[in-house]
Amino acid sequence: MRRISSGIAGFDELVEGGFPEGRSFLISGSTGTGKTIFAIQFVVQGAMKGEPGIYLTLDERPELIREDMLRFGWNLRELEDKGLMQIIDGTIAKVGIPSDEEFSLPVTGFDLDKLLLELMKAIKKIRAKRVVIDSIPALGINFENEHEVRKAILKTIYFLSRAGVTTMLTTEVEEGSKRFSKYGVEEYVADGVIMLHYMGIGTQSNRTMHIRKMRATKPSEDLHPMEITNSGIKIHKVEEDYNL
Repeated sequence: MRRISSGIAGFDELVEGGFPEGRSFLISGSTGTGKTIFAIQFVVQGAMKGEPGIYLTLDERPELIREDMLRFGWNLRELEDKGLMQIIDGTIAKVGIPSDEEFSLPVTGFDLDKLLLELMKAIKKIRAKRVVIDSIPALGINFENEHEVRKAILKTIYFLSRAGVTTMLTTEVEEGSKRFSKYGVEEYVADGVIMLHYMGIGTQSNRTMHIRKMRATKPSEDLHPMEITNSGIKIHKVEEDYNL
């Protein structure tokens, strides 16, 4: 089985060298745990190694994402200009304002089939190997009930698996929840589930990462310390001694 590097420092050695290629992976956690950084780092590091990637944003406007990621030294616009990355603006379907982005959803309202069509166009244009959808809860608000949300998630993951790309999806759970995803279906259809945790005690904070599931892989089962550095996310071994 061919594996691709996650682009996350310290992560690949925990999953037998990287993600199984062409599979889908869920990044789950509460607010502020680093899900978006994790996902964008996956795309950016792949692009820098010649594996083009697509980032579909359903939460944050593309121009703000580009600005925020500069703090990690990631110039997304430069990667886009080189054809190594493409951002798809899925936020405008919610607000009804035309987008300046090359790839975006119509302002007439959300349509899953049109979203998948835009994804396919972008994948073909840059010959993408990696795709990120951020986030599942933002996708879910476009449907009337959880049954429809589950159908949309299944359809999206199936579509991307047929396209042959390695996919990362983000989802949100409430702080302290024992759930693995927003709708309780994502973890079953994804090939891997990565849980991000954040705990604040007094003036101290502690971030951890746990690989809950990884098909075709024997992953580390430990709860690993995680750090958000100036160059992105870094996963530490349990025995390492460091200061966050």
